[in-house]
Amino acid sequence: MKILLVEDEDSIAEPLVEGLRREGFSVTRAATVAEALAAAPADCVLLDLRLPDGDGYEVCRALRARTDVPIIMVTAKGEEVDRVVGLELGADDYVVKPFGLRELIARIRAVTRRAKGRAHVGPVQLGALEVDTRARRARMNDRELSLTAKEFELLSELAADPGAVVTRSELLERIWGVTWYGQTKTIDVHIASLRRKLGDPEWIETVRGVGFRLREP
Repeated sequence: MKILLVEDEDSIAEPLVEGLRREGFSVTRAATVAEALAAAPADCVLLDLRLPDGDGYEVCRALRARTDVPIIMVTAKGEEVDRVVGLELGADDYVVKPFGLRELIARIRAVTRRAKGRAHVGPVQLGALEVDTRARRARMNDRELSLTAKEFELLSELAADPGAVVTRSELLERIWGVTWYGQTKTIDVHIASLRRKLGDPEWIETVRGVGFRLREP
């Protein structure tokens, strides 16, 4: 897997590059906004926010305009507003320094798995339901559904393979992140809301003790 690391501090970048390469990743480093935008395509971007010729938001915005590459913002800035801005610009995840290499690798693998899932799922038509992951739109009987971000992500995961069971642990990892350790009751709350908006609870079947699947009533 090819990683683009955008980090200007040698004391952080050098051990991180060494650690990632030791784990089998191919790593290219960029130290400026200009270098990041001129770099060869990668499978995942690790993006620092503070750069000498600009900031990571600029890089994120430019990359997202031309590619769906997974982007993980890696920064010392831990304020909620920074995380929100980064995610709204299209970042897939956010890691605050200091962090462990194992955690970072787990996050890299999680966002790339999600990206692969998005890549092979075009608009899915199942009866009266249409789910378009690229446009982030869902329609029922040609009427657009008003879904929250998490509701749409849940529906997209289930629509990627209609009829197949998606486990609770898979949904937690893919939607809430690999380090989320809350009660799985949050999934049931979101599923219940999604069922109401779909208009028929039978669209989403509960497979007791396992997970959920999407099917036409």
